[in-house]
Amino acid sequence: MQGFITGGQQSMQGRFAFTYRERDGYVKNIAATQPDLHGIDRLGARASLRFTPSDTVLIDLIYNHEENNDTGTAFKSRRFAPTGGDTSPYSFVEASGSPVSAAVFGKSELGVDRTVDDLNLTINWDLNPQWKFTSISAQRRFDSLEVFDADGTQAWFLEFAEDARGEQFSQEFRFNYAAEQLNSFVGISYFDEEGSQRVPFSTEESVFLNCIGRLPGGKPCINPDGTVNVLTPILTQGRFQQLPYQGVYQNFGDNQSISIFADMSYQLTEQWELTAGLRYVDEDKTSRYSSDFARSVLAGAPLLPIASTGGKQFSADGNYDAWLPRFNALYRLNESMNLYATVSKGRRSEVVDVGSMNSPAGVVPRVNEVPAETLWNYEAGIKGNTADNGLRYALSAFSQDYRDFQVSLRDSAGNTYIANAGQAKNVGIEAEISLGLTDSVEWFTNLAWLDAKIDDDSSNGNLAGKRFRLQPEYTAGTGLLLAKDLSANYRLNGSMLYSFRSDIFFEEANAPVAGFDISQGAVQQTSVRLGLEQTSANWSVTLYATNLFDKEYLVDAGNTGGAFGYPSFIAGAPRQVGIEFRQNFM
Repeated sequence: MQGFITGGQQSMQGRFAFTYRERDGYVKNIAATQPDLHGIDRLGARASLRFTPSDTVLIDLIYNHEENNDTGTAFKSRRFAPTGGDTSPYSFVEASGSPVSAAVFGKSELGVDRTVDDLNLTINWDLNPQWKFTSISAQRRFDSLEVFDADGTQAWFLEFAEDARGEQFSQEFRFNYAAEQLNSFVGISYFDEEGSQRVPFSTEESVFLNCIGRLPGGKPCINPDGTVNVLTPILTQGRFQQLPYQGVYQNFGDNQSISIFADMSYQLTEQWELTAGLRYVDEDKTSRYSSDFARSVLAGAPLLPIASTGGKQFSADGNYDAWLPRFNALYRLNESMNLYATVSKGRRSEVVDVGSMNSPAGVVPRVNEVPAETLWNYEAGIKGNTADNGLRYALSAFSQDYRDFQVSLRDSAGNTYIANAGQAKNVGIEAEISLGLTDSVEWFTNLAWLDAKIDDDSSNGNLAGKRFRLQPEYTAGTGLLLAKDLSANYRLNGSMLYSFRSDIFFEEANAPVAGFDISQGAVQQTSVRLGLEQTSANWSVTLYATNLFDKEYLVDAGNTGGAFGYPSFIAGAPRQVGIEFRQNFM
């Protein structure tokens, strides 16, 4: 459900909008204490105020609030089946989570609780016919707690949560200049961010050690009938029936950056327009880390391979800067066709990774500085349309050259960290076309070919020659759009959309994990909509279906469980059908 209301007068206008979405989980979870997974419960609200004190000043104040209470992700093991089930990622799961989840994680059920608040103030001031001043102030806060079953089984084995919190503030001042041949802007921006990520872990000691293969005796982690072997009573000679174990590691970050930027576009002739821009970025970063993992009773050491700091924080910082230019040339062949070429430099900033390690002197900080990822982007293309706009088309080719390409990997404790994969390249061609077949029917299609790989050079380590994660080589989409007036008051609206995506890898190594394929073959999907609109009464009713032919496909694989030899698999949404009603009150 969604809606809005507006009102006001000449110098002051207001708008309040909301959206609410609720959906049961489409993956059945037979664990008695947990809900079905991939369910949605989301509320969003936006309040906007526009103030026009004069003909030259416009002030917009916007507040956004969002709450999510989703039922969680259906991680599914292909090594062990749920009770009475199978290992297919498209069948039901038995994700029981941790029985002490409320105490250890702060949330009893699997899922996500997230709150986001955002406040934005924009001031536009027309100083004179050529000059305009803009100020943009923004503040954002978020609080997110996700509890997930990383092993994807009924065992109390790899139970994790992620408690992420952060606050951001940004301020930008910009001057725009517009004349007959010259358009330009210059400005300065400031960004400040403080954030933290707390990752608690929960397991049962004998279950963990048995499933990870560190106990003798040959007992399976999960029996064929679906029961879990809890060996604590045997290993402790009856002293304990269970040995709950927990630990936690935390990351903290404080980042500040200042950017100074300028951009200028000059029309040399009626056909030629040239653009040049430059941005200077200066950043200060501070990273902190702490962990707290006690010795387990059965192993005599922390269960995860982490050098515990006992809650003490380790810290490191750095200062970085960069110059980022861009150049663009536009050539107008005629009123309906343009050629363009662009060269630009991009950057993903340095990472200060702080951890811990054991030494003869005890646990000491481990600091790894990952260099900035830099990118040179080269692109050229053509865009055009016919005189009546019945045909629109675009064709572009690009090459992106990466240096110090950053990838996300997981260590043997399930920690995600950033690593330098060396040199990489992404080369591609994209094309799109839209054609009005009749006054009521429009056909469109888009095609893309991408060759995105880490350079096949021995200096790039074991990722040399590997394709980018989640990057298909071929994508295509085509469809029909319908808008036909049936009478003076009724209109028929509809669409039929088809998409194709070639195979992708879910992990940077492009290789099986624990013998399981971590990729997804080509995926084809079709969706349809058909609706009737009553134009004079301002209502409409629409029938729709997504994934019309109920294709089975994966949206992710590997994940945290893969670091322990238990990769998990996440199924995409099945066919969903529905009806939508809309009413506008004037």
